[in-house]
Formats: sequence, structure tokens, C-alpha cells
Amino acid sequence: MTQHLVFLLLGLGNGAVFGALAIAVVMTYRSSGVLNFATGAIALYTAYAYAYLRQGELLILVPGLPVTVEVSDPMGLWPALLIALVMAAILGLLLYLLVFRPLRTAPPVAKAVAALGVSLLISGLAAQMIGTTPITVDPIFPSEVWSAGDLRVSSDRIYLAVTVVVVAVVLALIFRFTKFGLATRAAAESERGAYVSGISPDRVAVYNWMISSAVAGLAGILIAPIVPLVPVAYTLFIVPALAAAIAARFQWVVMAAVAGLVIGMLQSEAQYLATKLDWLPSAGLSELVPLIIILILLVVRAQPLPSRGAVIERNLGRAPRPEHVVWTTIAFGAIALVGLIVLEDRFRTGLIVSLIMAIIALSTVVVTGYAGQVSLAQLTIAGVAGFVVGPLTSNLHIPFPIAPLLAALIATVLGVIIGLPALRIRGLTVAVVTLAMAFAVEAVWFRNSDFVGSAGQAVPAPTLFGWDLGIGAGLEYPRLRFGVLCLIVLIVVGVAVALLRRSRLGAQMLAVRANERSAAAAGVNVTVVKIAAFAIAAFIAGLGGSLLAYQQQTVTFDSFSALNGLILFGAVYLAGATSVSGGNIAGLTAAGGLLIIVIDEAFTVSGWYPVVASLLLVLTVIFNPEGVVGPVHALIARWRHRSKAPTDAATGAAAAIEVAARKRPVLDPDAPPILELRNLSVHYGGVVAVDDVSFSLAKGTVVGLIGPNGAGKTTLIDAISGFAPHRGDVMLGGRSIDKMVPHRRIRSGLGRTFQAIELYDDLSVTENIKVGLTAASSADGHVSDMNHAQRVDAIFSLLGLDPVRDRPASELSQGQRQLVSIARALVGSPTALLLDEPAGGLDTSESRWLAKQLRAVRDSGISILLVDHDMGFVLGLCDRIHVLNFGKVIMSGTPEEIRNDRTVAEAYLGNAHAKEITS
Repeated sequence: MTQHLVFLLLGLGNGAVFGALAIAVVMTYRSSGVLNFATGAIALYTAYAYAYLRQGELLILVPGLPVTVEVSDPMGLWPALLIALVMAAILGLLLYLLVFRPLRTAPPVAKAVAALGVSLLISGLAAQMIGTTPITVDPIFPSEVWSAGDLRVSSDRIYLAVTVVVVAVVLALIFRFTKFGLATRAAAESERGAYVSGISPDRVAVYNWMISSAVAGLAGILIAPIVPLVPVAYTLFIVPALAAAIAARFQWVVMAAVAGLVIGMLQSEAQYLATKLDWLPSAGLSELVPLIIILILLVVRAQPLPSRGAVIERNLGRAPRPEHVVWTTIAFGAIALVGLIVLEDRFRTGLIVSLIMAIIALSTVVVTGYAGQVSLAQLTIAGVAGFVVGPLTSNLHIPFPIAPLLAALIATVLGVIIGLPALRIRGLTVAVVTLAMAFAVEAVWFRNSDFVGSAGQAVPAPTLFGWDLGIGAGLEYPRLRFGVLCLIVLIVVGVAVALLRRSRLGAQMLAVRANERSAAAAGVNVTVVKIAAFAIAAFIAGLGGSLLAYQQQTVTFDSFSALNGLILFGAVYLAGATSVSGGNIAGLTAAGGLLIIVIDEAFTVSGWYPVVASLLLVLTVIFNPEGVVGPVHALIARWRHRSKAPTDAATGAAAAIEVAARKRPVLDPDAPPILELRNLSVHYGGVVAVDDVSFSLAKGTVVGLIGPNGAGKTTLIDAISGFAPHRGDVMLGGRSIDKMVPHRRIRSGLGRTFQAIELYDDLSVTENIKVGLTAASSADGHVSDMNHAQRVDAIFSLLGLDPVRDRPASELSQGQRQLVSIARALVGSPTALLLDEPAGGLDTSESRWLAKQLRAVRDSGISILLVDHDMGFVLGLCDRIHVLNFGKVIMSGTPEEIRNDRTVAEAYLGNAHAKEITS
């Protein structure tokens, strides 16, 4: 028992650093919404600055300038410490002003990618200009050995832990009791609210960045005497620091510090257990600790990172629909084949590596560019196949091409496992989980001598029908035939990824990326789509990993390290993570690829690749978030838009109005209701949002639901469609749908729109509407694509949307966006359609025109439940109206009865005004 306690206390050193870095992560996230992956790199820079100041030298990490400048005799502890912390604060100031302030209104993922670029930039500069030889730093705290019986512990660990806890407490008191702390909390809650309160969110963020950078720098300085000062080690500290920040919910600095201490102690205990228990792996257990904690906290708790009230948020880059796939493939294949034939030696090797890395990059295009799940583990997944393909061939004697396909399937299993947390979490939390898993797999497997020999894993050359397809050796290296094999695989994968984008599954992935809630309301099974994205991407990565193993012939952890995975992700984002062309360019620019070799031959700068790539990544996120291929895609889209002949917008509208003018079909008053609510209630804790609501919708009728703000109207629609937990019964077509998840309810015959409309701006109008065919397919069973196309055409005609069918949804007017959201719901063949504020943002004439379209929908036999604040719109359209106030139905009747009812007037205007109106 004593030994366990000893190792737990030994972990206080690393744990204190994790806690300090977690404090910095929490501060930057609260103040500016940045998940700062560069926190460890800031600690690294400050530790180096401190170490050189102790020698009397000022560190200058600027290419072209001297690495250090002598400024004095060797400094004492306190002067060097204070100057280094000031340098860290200035670095934080510069990072915010130059990088993150321009990204203030960007999506959180873009900010995180920029932080990732900054981290790689700082660590790359340190490695290139200072080197990777460990630097010894004099002790800061006394390193006496304290003992109590059999318990012995070094005092410096205790002093370090106490220091970090004290810093956390001081910061917590500042945030709790000062105007600065109040301003920080206000800006985190709502930037608009901060502005109208006279608070500058920019100034708040600047101060927090400076303080958090100084705290991170302090962590780097304090750990330098204990952990060797090398670039890679400090960069990897971010993973346990993120785990500690998640434990603190990115809000509480003291809890972040304590969580960091606990993680460090558990890691130390894991290392001790690995030496005592033979059945445990000899390495990697400590790296599993942050992953396990992250999974428990995020998946079990199932809460995303806390959101901040930003003023504006831009969408991520577009995922253009691939056109002319055949001709593009032929052209690309011909150019690549000529390159393989013409190039020799190192250049041909570079091109082969580019082809392989492009395959792995395309896996990122699928999972991140299409499905929106930010996976930082794609190179690690590729590594699984790379390490497996050798034993499959050598030990199990599985021949080519079955061995790489089987290795890719094994990688797919890991990809699905990595994707499982994404079923309960989304956004940046997925990135955190995949990063932690990448580091854990590398430590437990790739670096572990229990599984991989010190010389690496040998991989036999692929042979087919006795023909050697390997890359060769000696004078035959690299063989053309192996390059052709890689090119064939890349072409097949590229065409498959392009066709995936054009498929219904691809449209569903983009719908999930844009808005999971809206996708579920269109009948998309979000769970299946996410798992499919991870599985497809992992299989593609596995193919690339197998080819990379064949190319290297002996596989080591270096090629598939988590750090290299981050660099590859940056390359894909830089090139364009939402298209096949972006994936191909990422392969060209990847480490070891053709472009790097050409530059190195011309300028001898290969060691600077991570630095240059990281700088370009940061600049791309700021100035061109769609990547290198983004402007090209935008130019092509404008050219296509201009080249199409204009269509008379009045034609479609006239057709729709003509349909709307038809006589309404005779309704059977004895027919059972299409939708029936029985004692429906929604409770949020002790708050009653909807209270015992009961009513029904007959076939082919429009029923209105009105009431003042906060009456519970949208909550009622959420309950009907499965987005809010409820009591009572929801009957659709005579059967209960209470136990169904949202997409199942949609597929059973519900359709719904949202008050915020929630279109998929990356998709065209046609693609937006076709997402709803998921529900139609489920309802109709096996229906041909021709019938689906006819259904889409009929809805375009019904709602007058023919003139805009090929335009991106982002270019539509407010009224057109409303119609597209209704069309997306209609294409699923609903029997009951729930409309939430369809006339929101429309003027009087547009509302009248929309009412005509909705009458046409009603006359087709679809029942409509309508929520809207435009009383003229509701009274002129609805057959019956229910008035909701404080969650209860206070009045039901015809439009005329509702118009003249005093109870309704009181609900909207108050008792005094109601008397004036009715008297």
C-alpha cells in the first residue's frame, strides 16, 4: 500500500503541470471561445526562454535572426522567472491580436484548427532552431526527500502542486470578486449583452489571453527541472490538460487544477502497476488515463463543450458537388501516370508517397469534410492497418490483395470504436476524444515493445500471380509498378468519395454536418450516418496505411505518430477538407510528398516543412477557410451560374397559384383524426412548459396554434416530433409514436420545419429537398429513383421553386428559404405537417403568397399544424385555432370565434387593454 501512495505522490509533479495548463485552457476558452491546443507549446516556449535567461541569453525564435542574444551575466531565479512570464504574456497578446481576434466570429472548429497550427508552428520552430537535445534546467524548489515511516517523497513535487493550487485559488477569487472577473463571465455568456453593458469582449479576451499564457508559461518553467526540456514532450501535455479542463467543464479553474493533479497521480500509479502486473502492457498505460477520463466525462455525461454567446458565426467551407467525374479522373490519372514514368529515384518516391497520403487524406474528407466529425486520428487508424498487414501476410499467410483489404477492415473496427463517442457528443468534443485516442493507441501499441520489435514490423512485398508488386530495393527502388498500384487505388478511392458526395448518403452526411437536429427532422438516422462516415473513412485510411507499410517495408511508430497525424490533418485543412481535389492536394503537400522533395532539392529546407506548413495553415484559417481549392470552386460555381439560361421566376409561382385555386376536396367529418394529442405535458425540472394539452387534426385541415411568447408553442411541436421529452400520448394515423426517436417519427408520417429554418447552406435547393427522401423511402418501401424524381418535381411545381432548384441554399431570400424548408418536409410524404413560424421575416405580400402555397398543400390532403405570430396570416389560413398560454390551452375555436374572444385578447395584451378593445 505504501508503494502505491509513493507513486501517487510522485505524480504530483506532472499533475501540477497538467493542472496549470488546464487552467490556461479554461481561461482562453471562457474568454474567446478558443480550444487552445497551443497551450503546451506556449509552456514550451516560456520554459526555453527561462532556461536561456538563466544563462544570460534572450531567446529569439524568429527565422533569419540569431537564436539567442546575450543580454547579461547569468540571471538569478526571480529575474529570469519574471522576464520569462512577461514574454509569455506578450506571446499571448500577439497570438490573440494576430490570429484569434480575426477569427472571433469564426466557428469553434476553425479556431481550434488555428490553435493547432500555432502549436505545431512553435514546436517546429523550437525543434528546428534549438534542436531536440534535452536542456538541463536548475531546480527551482528544494528537492529534499521527506519521509514518514516507509513513505518517501521528493519535496519539489509537493511544492509544485501547492504552487499551482494557490495560483488557481487566486485566479478563482479574481474571477469571482473583481470587475474584470464579472466582465469575463458576462462576455462568455453573451457578447451582445457585454456590448450593451459597456464591456469590450476584445479587451476581456486580450487580458485573459495574456494571463492564461503566463500561467501556461509558469507550468513550463516549473516542470523544466523535472521533465527534460524537449519540444515533443511539452506539446503532448495538452492531452491530459484537456482531460482536466473537461472535468472542470471549461468553467472552474480550481477544479481544473485539482483534476490535473489527479490525472498526474493516476498516470504515475498506472506506470507502477505496469511493472508489477505481467498481464498489463509494459508501456502506454499512463496515456490511457486521460482517454478513459475524457470518455467517462463526455460520453457518460453526454454534454458538449459549453457554448459562448458570439455575435456572428460563419459556416464552414462548402462541399461542392463533383461534376464531370469521369473526365477529371482520366486527366488526373494520365498526369500522375506520366509523372511516375518520367520521374526517377527520390522524385518518384515522393510522388508515390503523395499518392498514398492522398488516400489517407480522403478519409479525412469523408469523416470531417462531409460528415463534420473532426477526427484527428485518421493517420493512427491508417497505422493500425500498416502494423497489421505484415503479420497477416507473414504469420497467417494471407495473400495480396486480401491481406491489405482485411487490414483495412480491422482498421475500420477501430474507426467505428473511435466514432462511438460521436453518437452522444458532437463538435470539438469529438476532436478531443480522437486526439486522446490517437496518443493512447500510439503509446499502447505502436511504441510498445510487447507488440512491435525494436527494429519495427517487417512487411513482405505484395505479390499477385507470382508478380512482385513491391517498391523494390537497391537499384530497382522505387519500382514503377508499385507506383501504378498506388495510383489505381487512389483513383478508385477518389471516384468512390466523389460518388459518395453525389449520393443520398453523402447528402445526409452534409445534413448532419450542418445541423443534426434538422437532419433528424428530415428523417435522417443521425446515428447510422455518423457510424457510416467513421467506418468508410477508416476503411479508406486502412487502405492508405497498408500501402504506406508496403512502401516503407519496415513499419515503425514514426510514420503513424499522433503528432504526424495532426500535421496531416493540418495539410488536409490547408488544401481543402471538403472535396476530393483538396484531399489530392493534401497528399501532394504532405511530409515526404513530391512538393516537399522538390522544394528541398531546390532550397534544402526539408527540416522547415512543419514550420512552413503550420504557418500556412494559420494563414489559411484566417484568410481562406475553405482551403487552397476554395477560391477555385467558387470561381467554377460562378461560371456555372452565369452559363445557365435564366428562368422566368413567375412561371413556377403562377403554376403553384393555379393549383392553390382548385376547389378544396370534400372532407369526411367521421374520418378518424390524422394527428391526435392526449394529455400532452412537458416538464423541465419544476417548470411546466406544456400542461395537459389535448386536440386533434383532421385530414386536409389547417390548425393554428397561437399564444404569447413563452406560451409553449414550439415546445409542444418539439414534443410531438420527439425533440422534447413528454408525458401523455401522441397518436399518428391511429397509432402511438411516443416511444419513437425523432427520425422514426418523421418516417412514420410527420413532417416539420423549424423557426430558425435550418437549411443546409452547403447544399443546393434540390439537394436540401432530397435529404427528405429518406423519410419517403421508409414510408414507401422500395420506390424507384424515377418516382422519387417525379415527387421532387411535383413539389417544386407546387411551391414555385423551379427557378431556384440549382442555387445554393445560402443565396436564397427569406421567403424562398421558408418554402425550401417546407418542401424538404413535404418530400417525405407526411400525413401531418408541423410548421413553426413559416411566415417569420416575411412582409404582408409574401405572407399572402405563402398562405396560397399552404392552401395548395392542404388541398392535397396533408394536415397542417401551424405556429405563427402573424395573426392575419393565421386567421386567414386556418380552419381551427387553439390558443396556448403558460402551457395550457385556454381557448379553441374557428378563426372568427378566436378573433372576437376576450380571453385571447387578455392573453396577448393583458386585462386592461382587453377591456378597452372589447368595450
